[in-house]
Amino acid sequence: MPGRRWRGRAALAAALLATALSAAGEPARADAAPPLPALCIDASTVTVSGVSSGGFLAHQLHVARSRSIAGAGIFAAGPYACAGTRYPASLFRALTICSDFPDLVPFLGPPDAERSIRAARSAEDAGAIDPVSGLAGDPVLLFSGRKDALVPSAVVSTTGEFYRAFGSGTVTFVDTVDASHAMVTPMFGNPCDAVEPPFINACGFDLAGATLQHLTGPLQPPAPPDGRILAFDQHAFVDRNRTHGLANTGFLYVPQGCSAAAGCRLHIALHGCRQSADLIGDAFYRNAGYNTWAEANRIIVLYPQAAALTTRFLGIDLPWPNPQGCWDWWGFTGDDYATHTGPQIAALAAMIGRLAGSAAVSGSSAPGSSCDPAGGG
Repeated sequence: MPGRRWRGRAALAAALLATALSAAGEPARADAAPPLPALCIDASTVTVSGVSSGGFLAHQLHVARSRSIAGAGIFAAGPYACAGTRYPASLFRALTICSDFPDLVPFLGPPDAERSIRAARSAEDAGAIDPVSGLAGDPVLLFSGRKDALVPSAVVSTTGEFYRAFGSGTVTFVDTVDASHAMVTPMFGNPCDAVEPPFINACGFDLAGATLQHLTGPLQPPAPPDGRILAFDQHAFVDRNRTHGLANTGFLYVPQGCSAAAGCRLHIALHGCRQSADLIGDAFYRNAGYNTWAEANRIIVLYPQAAALTTRFLGIDLPWPNPQGCWDWWGFTGDDYATHTGPQIAALAAMIGRLAGSAAVSGSSAPGSSCDPAGGG
């Protein structure tokens, strides 16, 4: 997730200096991981959650693909299209109104829910997202740590206003944990008020478990994560002719009960800035708290991975447009970032299609496949 406030200001300064530069290149292509297997998931049960930039993307995915996403957990993140478009001007909104506005530009205040509601209705009218009626009845869990100074609770609560405007189901807002800006677990990670790698904090609260239960209903108690963690090739799901911000490799947790049987549920867990496997290793996809619940309840967990993007200019690496490996919620991949054609939303939709065993989603190079519950390629 974002670093301390000076890092946000440094990113803004770098953005203003670099607006005339060409777009950054994508990460170099390494030896590809195996393809994502078709596992015959129950496509009607797909849910998503994410923290910080991952929370913003989880929300964007839910809104853009509401016909295929059944519920969302959004941690330390604001409402739909909060930063707007017209990048790089949208970065200013991202760093102020949509994140640490009380400290950086206090007179701007939190985001306006009506602005996001209008943006969603406009995108719907243009056919750029699923009908917003698809949000009706969907469960949503929002989380804001009481010591989070980077994305204040006023920003997160605006996301709740957005959902209520579209008749979403039970919208629960958890804001009683003395956590800073981090993924919260019962015991793993830093002290609860820390803001440092791996940005996973032990706060005595099971955020992953609370989210999965809220989104899917009563679950069996967590069990030892004896399933498999699979690496897979993410670049099979992107248009390599445009900036997409995905790392070469993503990860997948497959419970033992899903290795030879169809019909498991799918949950997508999105890390925050500076939380990709390239930066913190396996800390998030092993220890964010999802896998033990997944093992006991036949839930496959997809852990997509973002990539840091910088620009080399006159022999100098500039922190532009995405030096911290955030998911795109301010438009560095294009003004369509929060719609069907946004590279990251399109890639996630294609991954869901692949796991369900359906044909490739339009615009993706991912191959279609018949289901292979055993996890074959």
